[in-house]
Amino acid sequence: MTTAIAPSARVLCTVEAAAELLSLGRSTVYELMAAGELPFVKVGRARRIRRTDVDAFAAQLPPQPV
Repeated sequence: MTTAIAPSARVLCTVEAAAELLSLGRSTVYELMAAGELPFVKVGRARRIRRTDVDAFAAQLPPQPV
């Protein structure tokens, strides 16, 4: 029997999960990875993003004036 792990509790996120956590599109996440703004690791052919890197990326975004 396997138990599903909530995306917010995972150590490594898929691009889709990271996009959902950041409220961004999948293509935007790939662009951020290609630009070096969002670090990722490769596991075989798959790209995964550490949850800590997702949180750090979000934290470093400057607030926008209203």
